[in-house]
Amino acid sequence: MTPSVPNLLSRLRQSFDGPQLLFMAFIGVLLLGGAGAALLSMPALLLPALLAVALLVALVEWRWIYYQLFFLLPFSQEIGLFGGLSMDVPSEPLMLALTGCVGASLLLGAGNGLIPRREWLNALVVILALMLLWTAVDSFFSVDSVKSIKYLLAKVWYLTPFLLGTLLMVRRPANAWRFAGFYAAGACLSVLYVVSRHATKGFSFADINWALHPFFRNHVIYATMLALLIPFCWFAQRAATKAGPRLAWRVALGILLFGLLTSYTRASILSLPIAALYFAVMRLRLTRVVLVLVAAATAISVAHIASGDNYMEFAPNYERTIFNGKNFEKHLEATYKLQDVSGMERVYRWVAAARMIAEKPLVGSGAATFYPEYKRYTVKSFRTYVSDNPEKSTTHNYFLLQLAEQGVPGFLLFVIFIATALLKAERLYHRSQQQPEVRRVVLAATLSLVVIVFHLTLNELVEVDKIGPVFFICVALLIRSESWLAEAEDDKQPALRA
Repeated sequence: MTPSVPNLLSRLRQSFDGPQLLFMAFIGVLLLGGAGAALLSMPALLLPALLAVALLVALVEWRWIYYQLFFLLPFSQEIGLFGGLSMDVPSEPLMLALTGCVGASLLLGAGNGLIPRREWLNALVVILALMLLWTAVDSFFSVDSVKSIKYLLAKVWYLTPFLLGTLLMVRRPANAWRFAGFYAAGACLSVLYVVSRHATKGFSFADINWALHPFFRNHVIYATMLALLIPFCWFAQRAATKAGPRLAWRVALGILLFGLLTSYTRASILSLPIAALYFAVMRLRLTRVVLVLVAAATAISVAHIASGDNYMEFAPNYERTIFNGKNFEKHLEATYKLQDVSGMERVYRWVAAARMIAEKPLVGSGAATFYPEYKRYTVKSFRTYVSDNPEKSTTHNYFLLQLAEQGVPGFLLFVIFIATALLKAERLYHRSQQQPEVRRVVLAATLSLVVIVFHLTLNELVEVDKIGPVFFICVALLIRSESWLAEAEDDKQPALRA
């Protein structure tokens, strides 16, 4: 009996794997485009074939796009588009390209187990999926649904390349240092650029933002980028087996530290001893205790401040709340005296956020809507010289931002996510005692994550192109480290039974 046409097509399709089918499709497009261009004398018909070549190269070797992105990331800058929109170039176009490449790789290799089932079901992945789901649901209640949906889409092009893409690329512990190497190389070049400009002003505190132009919006983003790379550089040089790479990592570490210190960024400099303290917490298995103490202290403080008009005790003196731009020592003094304009502007935003939360505790105002929504909830007594907010920045506290924009469910999911990551990191640290190569990856990812989380208490940086990718890479490395340890333990079981 002669098989039907659908059966023949089905058998033909099953005889080729995904890449072969992709290559055959490319050849078809090339032949059709070439024939059309020759017959009709229209070279433009070759354009689809040329685009197909670029797509094929991207799909086969998209890893180079990944590394290229990190090398260029320190030099990415925001450009204005039509309709008041903006884009970080070249980072966002490369992120979009990576999103497509990673998505296609997962679809074409769906049956090959590119990402093990245990990783898809990892608690961190599940919580992230729930966070995305809640953001989607919450967008229906947003004061500006268009902004909230754009935020959701932006999350997808962060999670796909940097969480899933990293899980596809990092197959063994040595692979973990490659992205850090490319990012550190680009960051060191950016430090040399900034330092060369800053030196012409005598490394003046007042001129640091000028020296950063045009690659960084402010010194906080610059310093945070340097601080989060330092744990990776430290453990990479310890993991290096040859003198050359070890020396390169040490040189990079010195350059990054110098750039950090001359950035005059208080939170970023303080984040390194905070990370060191958390290393001690992990070693002593005290993460649960610390998390409970932080939660209790936060709850008690909020309860006191929210009681009656107690929050008014923190209202600044408008005339005395200034920016000591020419003297870093006076800047630090004004900080603990509550007379620093940046600190008091945070209080101004936090008070507004608290009033927004009181009005919509369940759903918030919607993702990416804090600005300009918060202006309706401000209290004039807390106003400072910079309250006009031309930068359109938000709460300067990512946890509070989640609560104000996505309500209690969004806030709880994010807090649970951070707590789960830190608890998992502690367990992995102790489980990896016999595997130093895995332990170094765990420590680099964890301490870099702690640096970022500390910054999130004073800024909102997860959606910043120079910071957010590393946040999700750290999570991916913890997930992959857990798989490495589980595989090693599984390999030992048969020997134990024998």
